[in-house]
This record gives sequence, C-alpha cells and structure tokens, in this order.
Amino acid sequence: MEPATLEAFVEGTLTKGEAWATARIAGIQAAKRTDMLVPLCHSLPELAVRVDLKPDPALPGIVAEAEARGVGATGVEMEALAAVSAALLTLYDMAKAVDRGMTIEQVQLLEKEGGASGHWRRDR
Repeated sequence: MEPATLEAFVEGTLTKGEAWATARIAGIQAAKRTDMLVPLCHSLPELAVRVDLKPDPALPGIVAEAEARGVGATGVEMEALAAVSAALLTLYDMAKAVDRGMTIEQVQLLEKEGGASGHWRRDR
C-alpha cells in the first residue's frame, strides 16, 4: 500500500471507521465459517481464533497473522488461512477509496501441530 494509506490505518482516519477491530472480527467470523466457504471442509464447533494485525512501515503495509486452536481429529489450518484472508480483504475494503493499488500477498501456513500429519513448520 501507499505510505499515506498505512498512515491512515495507524491514525484511524479512514472514513469507513475502525479498521483494526473490524478486520479482526471479520477474520474470526471467517474462521468459524470456513466450512461454508471452502467445499468439503469440516465444521469445527469448538474453535478458538486469534487475529493479529501489525503495521509494517518497511513494506509499507500490514502483516496479518492468525492462530486457530480446536478440539478434534482434524487440523485447523484452513480456518487460520481463512481468518487471515478475510481480515486482509476487510482492510482492503476499508481503504480502497484512498488506495485501490493495495495488494494482498503471501498468505501462507506458518506452522501446524496435531492432526494425522503431526507437526509442520515453515522455514522462514
């Protein structure tokens, strides 16, 4: 995004309102509805989701991370990826009036624990 767009996020001057809380809520809602968004994805009733958004002036942009934890035999990586995607889409929507050139890049799984495949971590 443009540096001025990041500044508008940080200062809270976007006309659509409070971007950080809105994006976090969007991410949590998306994670809890992943089974409705992604065909053949399991429904997970006991799901805890955390969405973190951090401004990064070096990009300039916003780094989003989500952590999902659930009880059951299936993993929750799809829920975490859905959370990040929805949070970033919400941020784009809230600032598109000032910067249509924003991009969403590198949505990726960083780490997964449990489930049939065990533990996996991306080399950073």
